[in-house]
Amino acid sequence: MAFRKTLLAAALALSLGVSAGPAQAEVKIGFLATLSGSGAALGQDMVDGFNLALEERGGKLGGQDIVLLKEDDQLKPDVGVQAVQKFLEKDKVDLVAGVTFSNVMMAIAKPLADAGMTFVGSNAGPAPLAGAQCNPGFFFAAWQNDGQAEVLGQFATDRKYEDVYLITPNYQSGRDQVKGFTRFYKGRISGEVYTQLGQQDYSAELLALQAANPSAVWVFLPGGMGVNFVKQYKQFGLMGKIPLLAASTVDGSTLPALGETALGVYAGTFWGPDFQNPVSQAFVAAFEKKYNRIPSQYAAQSYDSALLIDSALQKTGGKIDDKQAFRDALRAADYASVRGAYKFNVNGFPIENFYAFEVAKDAQGRVSLKTIAQPLTDHADAYAGNCKY
Repeated sequence: MAFRKTLLAAALALSLGVSAGPAQAEVKIGFLATLSGSGAALGQDMVDGFNLALEERGGKLGGQDIVLLKEDDQLKPDVGVQAVQKFLEKDKVDLVAGVTFSNVMMAIAKPLADAGMTFVGSNAGPAPLAGAQCNPGFFFAAWQNDGQAEVLGQFATDRKYEDVYLITPNYQSGRDQVKGFTRFYKGRISGEVYTQLGQQDYSAELLALQAANPSAVWVFLPGGMGVNFVKQYKQFGLMGKIPLLAASTVDGSTLPALGETALGVYAGTFWGPDFQNPVSQAFVAAFEKKYNRIPSQYAAQSYDSALLIDSALQKTGGKIDDKQAFRDALRAADYASVRGAYKFNVNGFPIENFYAFEVAKDAQGRVSLKTIAQPLTDHADAYAGNCKY
C-alpha cells in the first residue's frame, strides 16, 4: 500500500509539471553600479550586459534561479557603502557583483571583506586591491585599472610619439592609469593634468594643451566627461592634428553621442565589438537585437562576469554555501569568454591580452571600434607580487 501511494504521488507531481523533490534554491546577487549622473551610461550597460546573460539562460546561472537586486551608488562612495550594507544585512545576498567606479570600489572593499562576502567585479579594478589589499574572495572579470593605459603606453611607444600630454580625473582609477601609461611609454611626458571627477568643461585644459603642442594626447575620461572632452577637442581644431589616445573614453557607451566627431581617435582595452570568436559574435548580435545599439566594453564585461558565475555554479552543482568550493570554481575561469582564453592571477585579476583600436565605421556604416593592434599578450598587472593572503 505504501509503495502504491508513493507511485501515485510521483505520478501526480509529474502531471502537474512539478518536482516531487525539494524546491530549487535561489541565489541572490547584489549588483551595484553607477546608474545616475555622468557615469550612468556605463552602469546601465553593465546592468544590460548582465541581464542579457541571465535572460539567455532563463533567469538562471548554473541551473539556479537568480534573484538580481540592483542598487545605484550615484558615483558616491558613501552611497555605495550604504547599498552594500543593505545587500549584506537586509537582503542577505549570496554574492555581490558589478561596481563601475574605483572610488566606490575602494569604499566598499572593507565591508565586503569584513563580511567574508564573495565579490565578482565587472569594471572597477583599483591598484590597492590588486596588491597589498587583495582579497581571496574578490574576482575582477574585467581588468586592473592600469591595463588600458599600459596598452596605450606601449602603443604610443610603438608609434614613436616623442612626447605625450596626459589628462585624467583626480581619483583612484585616474591616478592608476597614469602610472600604467608611464610604465610602458618610453618617451617624454610633456604634461600631466588632473581634473575634477565629473568635470564637463575642458576649455582651460585644452588651451594649455594647445600651448604645449605635444606629439600625442592621452586621456582617461569615462562617460559624459569623455563625450564633452572629445567634442571640445574637435572644436579647438585638435582632432586630426594631434593624435588622441583614449582609455574608457570612446566606446559603445559614448560613441552614440559622439558619432563621426570621434573618428580617428585611438582606444585601448581587452575586448572590442569586432572580435571574431564565436562567443563574442553571439553576444554582440544578441545585444544589438535586444538593445538596438553596439555594446560597449562595460556590457561585455558584465556579460562575461555572468558567464563566470554561471561556470562556477555549474562546477559546484549550483551550491554557493561552501564559499571555498565556489571561489575555487570562480578562480578556474573554466568557460568560453567574449575575450577568448584568459586566467586569473593570484590576486583575482585576469592575465589577458590587450588591444589597440581606432574609431572607424564598421561594415554597416556605423561608428564603432576597429581592432588595429595587439600590443600586450598574456598581460599581468604590476601589483600581483604584493598580494599576500
